[in-house]
Amino acid sequence: MPRLKWVFLLYRLPRTPSTPRIALWRGLRRLGSVQLADGLVALPLDARTKEQLEWLADEVVEAGGEASIWIAEAGSAAQERALAGRMAEAVAAEYRAVAAAAVAARSSSPSARRRTLRRLRRELRAIRGRDFFPPPEAAEARRVVEALAEAMEATA
Repeated sequence: MPRLKWVFLLYRLPRTPSTPRIALWRGLRRLGSVQLADGLVALPLDARTKEQLEWLADEVVEAGGEASIWIAEAGSAAQERALAGRMAEAVAAEYRAVAAAAVAARSSSPSARRRTLRRLRRELRAIRGRDFFPPPEAAEARRVVEALAEAMEATA
């Protein structure tokens, strides 16, 4: 079985001002990248992830830093599984948080449930965008959020 290709962003940013560092951190988090070392992150390679890391690299350079994009594959299947596992565990934790919030919302007021349902559906879409190796928690989170929606419809 061929190994998955990865896109790496290698970067270095000045410590001050902190705004570009924070913006980069938020962008990397939004994409679901995995931090391999200080200044080195990875994502599974596809046209979208490569382009998004290229944009972040451009922002790093504009902020006075250094950045480069690399395409590679893991040296072994075990390394690849470990990397994918780290990414899956990160999104699994997010899915668990969404499911817990949906369960907790069942006891809130109808207007609060409606707001929570909208927020949780947005969060699910955002998580799905960075979920490259879907864990079992993904299906469970979707099921619990939809159960909340069905419960709201039943009481409406």
